[in-house]
Amino acid sequence: MSQEPKKRHSRARQGKRRASISLTVTKANVCPNCSAPQIAHRVCDSCGFYKGKQVVKIKQQSSSQA
Repeated sequence: MSQEPKKRHSRARQGKRRASISLTVTKANVCPNCSAPQIAHRVCDSCGFYKGKQVVKIKQQSSSQA
């Protein structure tokens, strides 16, 4: 037998419960190789370096598109 709630909880009580559940914005660091903004402990999106070593080869985007 499952226990069902006997009374309804108010929206204020629901809001109090959900007040601590929030998203946090991750802070960006500066890449030491190319000075672009980069998320900590991730490979740099613009140059492909991580901890002073090139891990990923980044393709150069051509400015003229056909």
